Amino acid sequence: MAKKNVFVVEDEEDILDLVRHHLTKEGFVVATAVNGLEAVKAILRKPPDLILLDLMLPGLDGLEVCRQLKKEPKTAEIPILMVTAKDEESDVVAGLELGADDYVVKPFRMKELIARVRAALRRQRPAHLDKEAPVRAGGIEIHPGRHEVKVAGEPVEMTFSELRILHALASRPGWVLTRDQIVDAVRGADYAVTDRAVDFQIVGIRRKLGDHADCIETVRGVGYRFRAED
Repeated sequence: MAKKNVFVVEDEEDILDLVRHHLTKEGFVVATAVNGLEAVKAILRKPPDLILLDLMLPGLDGLEVCRQLKKEPKTAEIPILMVTAKDEESDVVAGLELGADDYVVKPFRMKELIARVRAALRRQRPAHLDKEAPVRAGGIEIHPGRHEVKVAGEPVEMTFSELRILHALASRPGWVLTRDQIVDAVRGADYAVTDRAVDFQIVGIRRKLGDHADCIETVRGVGYRFRAED
């Protein structure tokens, strides 16, 4: 079996060396960068199987690195595991909203980090998006294959996760999806995420839909649904 390639972005040399050593020992091929700009260039040049991304970086911070990589079709589906010295929920939610897959908080145990890397690699991100039919509903057009969303004919930029959530809801107008079902549609059934993170994603989608935001209805105590057209 071919070895998996992991790209580590970390500006603290001692931590970088330690992570690289243990990942290599576990059979991974490791590439590294110490700042965000260098990381984006290297990853776009040769996309890895997984990215370990520190949020506190000089220049381009980790959230901006995540944002840029998730906008590019060739790197949008690469799992990103965030590493942060902060345990503030806002940082975690912001990263998940941009499309990151998981996170660990410094100081972390190396066994836990390796376990999370392996778990992220095992999870299957939704594949073959180009085979999914475009959806047109309520003045909104969603084309998964082209990663396009149009509202009243105008293109609207959305993250990978936002597009997947909107597509899942709009594909079943009138049906209520629980938060767990929404996560399943985006990440897969074995992905753990807080209700608050899902709610943050919905807030972001509504904001981008503008005058069409009321197409997504909250069903209190259950989840969300895309309003069926009359």
